[in-house]
Amino acid sequence: MNDSILLERDQQIATVIFNRPRQRNAINFAMWERLWEIALELDDDPDVRVVIIRGAGDTAFSAGADIADFEVHRNNSVNAQKYAEVFEGALDAIAALGKPTISLIRGYCFGGGLELATFTDIRIASDDAKFSIPTARLAVVAGFKEVRQLVGLIGQSAAMNLLLTARAIDSHEAKRIGLITDLVPTAEIVARTYELANQLRDVAPLAARWHKQILQTVISNPSLQGLTAEEQALQFACFDSEDFLEGRRAFLEKRKPTFEGK
Repeated sequence: MNDSILLERDQQIATVIFNRPRQRNAINFAMWERLWEIALELDDDPDVRVVIIRGAGDTAFSAGADIADFEVHRNNSVNAQKYAEVFEGALDAIAALGKPTISLIRGYCFGGGLELATFTDIRIASDDAKFSIPTARLAVVAGFKEVRQLVGLIGQSAAMNLLLTARAIDSHEAKRIGLITDLVPTAEIVARTYELANQLRDVAPLAARWHKQILQTVISNPSLQGLTAEEQALQFACFDSEDFLEGRRAFLEKRKPTFEGK
């Protein structure tokens, strides 16, 4: 069992924890494999409504991919491509989760850790967080998918600045350029993150899943030309759901709805 990643479930909120605090929660190859598995597992779990990703301890979300892996998994272009298949598979699985995902970021959020965070829906950072993609210092480049995700969040100029300089920025600059969603005082970040998760948990789960699918379609096809029949029908499917009937009844009865994801 890989205890470098912990998975906790509590009241429909799942927390994925990178558990290598002595290594600043650096993510090795086995952890990317496990993260991929966890994402698929959580997507299939009807009892999970929200997913939080965080690092153990208070010094790092993740310092990035474990450089020790370079000796075996990234020592040439062939092996690096095999590594990327697992790394990007984990990122894609996180992005495809049909449930809201939140990165809870304290301390270092570097390299692969930052790239992972950009694939979650919401990024909440504390005052002490620092962000960097330092790959250029190792003569390594970020992949196409990771760069596309970064540009989508912060734009071409800011992305180029981070990639070319390999510099670290603080959480205030990260908020200014749109890299993080919210900046909160360090002492409040855990409480604020789980408070938000509780709010998201009460939203209709089908609506959350479908909103994420619609958003991805809009991003990949901004003109909305050539949508499939399935894609066109997605915005109307909610009206045939039991949750829609429950939401409407609850509104009329002035009570909190109980959504079942059906």
